[in-house]
Amino acid sequence: SGIVNDDSMVFKCSLQHFPDLPRWLRYTQRSPRHNGFLYGTPMPQDQGKAIIEVVVTNRQTYDTFRQKIMISVGAPVKRMPYQVEFFLPLRDVEEVLPPGVQDEVVQYAKVLWQTERLDVVNITSALDRGGRVPLPLPGHKEGVYIKLGSDRAFPECLRQLQNPKHQQECEQGMDPVPCAVWLSAHNRIDWCNTMLIDLSRRVPPPPVPTPGSGILLDDDLYDPPESPESRDFFPDYIGTVLVPFALALILCVILAYIMCCRREGVEERDTKTSDIQLHHHHTIHDNTDELRTMAGSRGVPRPLSTLPMFNARTGDRVPPLQRPFRSDSAHIPLILAQQDPNIDTLPR
Repeated sequence: SGIVNDDSMVFKCSLQHFPDLPRWLRYTQRSPRHNGFLYGTPMPQDQGKAIIEVVVTNRQTYDTFRQKIMISVGAPVKRMPYQVEFFLPLRDVEEVLPPGVQDEVVQYAKVLWQTERLDVVNITSALDRGGRVPLPLPGHKEGVYIKLGSDRAFPECLRQLQNPKHQQECEQGMDPVPCAVWLSAHNRIDWCNTMLIDLSRRVPPPPVPTPGSGILLDDDLYDPPESPESRDFFPDYIGTVLVPFALALILCVILAYIMCCRREGVEERDTKTSDIQLHHHHTIHDNTDELRTMAGSRGVPRPLSTLPMFNARTGDRVPPLQRPFRSDSAHIPLILAQQDPNIDTLPR
């Protein structure tokens, strides 16, 4: 099942002295209590030695272990020009990487191919091909592509994958099964996403580009193009700066005319106002001025109640800085605790 019954372990793999793995190598681990897998298929340009540094951390005791793995990639020994890539939609990549599951798929392909010269070429998760992350529900898997190769030609049932009828049925949403041999329920093959790769046919090289003005010739010197023609930016300046500035100035002039030059004035206002309203206004204004004049010229002394610090009982005025306060003074502190607690300042 791939579940470890011991402590939870976390693996971190990287190329020595580098933060990541080589481009052809991948690492996956479903959870700290599952096994980790380091897998991948090198290309011919990846030949050489690679030192992989593995750091293991125990999630229970936080112990750390370090180990180095040397991988030597040489020239391909077997030539497998006929390759088929099956898509298993009900599998995760961690479920296909154990040798037992791979052997089951290989034995199935050997029955189809009727040959023993069959090997696993590559295993890829559907997520690495742009697939969607499955929902965290039972029965939802990410899907796995497993590529098998052989030196023998494709059998007849696999050749039906290239039949236009098969492709039309897939476009209509049908699930055609060109081969009668069945795998287990977990290793069900999606034949619409299964692809044949024939490397036995020589691929024609791409056409040689036709030399033109943009391609340098080996026997000619490079003649750089002349500098671009000078451009007049004055029309752009007018349209970008002067026109908006002129519009803003016109709007400011119109606004100033409306606010400053369109006012009525006192004479025009009095002309439009009725005589009765003006008489009432002037009468109120004149009476107010007369009362103010009479109040300022009278010689009667101010009422004692309007004087500061007036004592209503005795009629005397107390200087505001008089200390100590008398019992009949109106300047008794609001907070009696501010005075000496042994002195009674309340009136008797």
